[in-house]
Amino acid sequence: MRAKLFTFLCLAVLSGIKLNGQDFTFSQFQEMPLLRNPAIAGLFAGDIRIQSAYRSQWLSVTTPYKTMAISAETKIPAKYQDDFFTASLLITNDVAGDSRLSRLQILPSINFLKSINDNNGYIALGFIGGLVQSQFDPTKLTFDDQFQNGSFNPLNPTSQTFSKTSITYFDASVGMSYSDRIGENTKFYLGGAYFHANKPKVSFLDDKVLLKPRSVINAGLSIETSEYDNFYIFGDYISQAGNRQGLMGLMYSHIIGEYMEDDNVSLSLGAFYRWGDAVIPAIKLNLYKVSLGISYDMNVSKLSRASQLRGGYEFTASYRSFLNIRNTSLNKVKCPVTF
Repeated sequence: MRAKLFTFLCLAVLSGIKLNGQDFTFSQFQEMPLLRNPAIAGLFAGDIRIQSAYRSQWLSVTTPYKTMAISAETKIPAKYQDDFFTASLLITNDVAGDSRLSRLQILPSINFLKSINDNNGYIALGFIGGLVQSQFDPTKLTFDDQFQNGSFNPLNPTSQTFSKTSITYFDASVGMSYSDRIGENTKFYLGGAYFHANKPKVSFLDDKVLLKPRSVINAGLSIETSEYDNFYIFGDYISQAGNRQGLMGLMYSHIIGEYMEDDNVSLSLGAFYRWGDAVIPAIKLNLYKVSLGISYDMNVSKLSRASQLRGGYEFTASYRSFLNIRNTSLNKVKCPVTF
């Protein structure tokens, strides 16, 4: 039968079958903090930050899945000198397979970071929520009753009908984090988030089908080994609808050109691992206020025989700066683990 793998997956979702792991993740997951935890927004040196990511996956197996995201963060001083808010906006668009099953998210976010010690340790509470639209194109799908004598006939009409091909719903999530430093050269953060807390209805056919909540535990560590060198370690543990996933990353960064303390040229090399799924080498170049990254998924899952280890490319870009009109964050958040 020539029906592709995605046809089954899409029909399973449309029919209300319980599928695990309905959320996407990026391989360079540390570049999209709002997808990890709204409470780790603002953990960077600067007043504003804009980040973007694009990935194309499974070109070697089927119609590629394409995922795009952009986020923006700005810090707002609170009444107390060392406390502040971070206002953010996350926009993502995920397009999957033959049916063009897509999900567009527009999610504003706010968090509050409370200073707890002279080391600039912070406890943060964050919220993110907004509208999500999902749709698909049924004309791109194939169905069993379109096959005759084992052969697919596109002119053969199907009896399968859909009352709606687009849905819009509100999605809300919450998170907490704790960030601090150990000694002079080691910084860390720990966090936890609860996504889809309102359990939105997500089915095209059955209003009783809800998007299962997703629990995430986040961790990050930065170790300065010399004036020019840093190690960064990131990790997420995700649980959703009985499905579990682990994400880990290790990056080594070396400053190759000096300008200012938080405005240098550096090169980072490392790798990420998505448990049981992919090994992901990565490289990143920091050019003063701009950063560019690229990674490639080497598929090691049960699908590796069909994919021949080929997963997909991912590209990231970011911009970080201080505001001339309000240099408020220069001496704040001395424990960021982002880079």
